[in-house]
Amino acid sequence: MNELLGDGRASLRSLAEKLDVSVTTVSNHLSDLEEEGVIEAYTPRVNYDALGFDVTAVMQLKAEGSALPEITETLKDHRQMISVYEVTGDYDVIAIGKFKDTDDMNDQIKSLITDPDINQSNTSIVLNTVTENEQFELEPDDNV
Repeated sequence: MNELLGDGRASLRSLAEKLDVSVTTVSNHLSDLEEEGVIEAYTPRVNYDALGFDVTAVMQLKAEGSALPEITETLKDHRQMISVYEVTGDYDVIAIGKFKDTDDMNDQIKSLITDPDINQSNTSIVLNTVTENEQFELEPDDNV
């Protein structure tokens, strides 16, 4: 599993060589992990800055209790929201979005937070991305 975290495009043969097991063993193990939902997909890691999405915004929202599922669904379906979390604490939702510039961010966020079921919002602009989309290596006792 850790070998895939470093290179999601690694071939079964190269994984088998690195792990000193057969290709069949690797294939069977990956199939098991996929069936169990441990591996959900194989997807590229996109560098949004390279595509011109230079502004990252973190939105915190307080929602009317019964409207929470609708609000999170709207955020989830918004193409520029890369993460949406229901959370504990002062806010109910934290959403992270990527935008071309501050005008794009303002337009997008204003359209999202005009929902009358959003009681309060707080938006922060990320000044410096220290780490993002990182995954951690798993230990043998993590049941993988």
